[in-house]
Amino acid sequence: MSVQSEDAVTAPVEAHPIFDRILLKLSGESLMGDREYGMDRATIDAVAEEIVEVHASGVETAIVVGAGNIYRGMAAAAEGMDRATADYAGMLATVLNSLALQDALEDRGANTRILSALEVKEVAEPYIRRRAIRHLEKRRIVIFAGGTGNPFFTTDTAAALRALEINADAILMAKHGTEGVYGDDPRHDPDAEFLPELTHLEAIERGLRVMDTTALSLCMDNNLPIHVFALANGNIRRVVAGERIGTLISTPAKGEG
Repeated sequence: MSVQSEDAVTAPVEAHPIFDRILLKLSGESLMGDREYGMDRATIDAVAEEIVEVHASGVETAIVVGAGNIYRGMAAAAEGMDRATADYAGMLATVLNSLALQDALEDRGANTRILSALEVKEVAEPYIRRRAIRHLEKRRIVIFAGGTGNPFFTTDTAAALRALEINADAILMAKHGTEGVYGDDPRHDPDAEFLPELTHLEAIERGLRVMDTTALSLCMDNNLPIHVFALANGNIRRVVAGERIGTLISTPAKGEG
């Protein structure tokens, strides 16, 4: 899926970031490049380059990475596996992705910390909310690994939870293979309607697969906006600068709209 053209942009780029603190949600698939599963170093380097640029602009940056790129490779082994066991395996896979991303970020001069909800003290600090906030205040990029630390919750829910805990201004969801939210799956329906803006409740009621229901409910209850866009060169910078690309999911304040 290609990124929206310049003609589709609905707002001009601002010269300075519109956010003070963000949580960037990267799908595991976004680290694959053209591979069927696993990691592509060139792709990770390109993502890291852009994250460092955004961080250097003054935006405090936290990241949650999914595990779809690794889980694809172990899908056969996971068949018939107990759900809780499979979820723990997925959480451990997010640690692998976090380490790869950390390495690429630090190659570019960034100071980073991985905070894991699962104890892997040899490679990551345990997740403590106040510690995470302090790292952000000290201008470190924080990577949250291990999901929520509990089975039956996705990394989408982990992203929503961590974003709320650190008082992020927004969640930026960089997606692999799609430029935003559609009324139907564009892979099956080429005429599916692109939705540039909708509310959390509309996303839940329409069953749109942008995030799981638990994550959307958390964001809705706490008025946390979600920007959904294609992970393509320059898009993270564009969203942070206030450019309207992809889909904005938000709940208007009372009295608005």
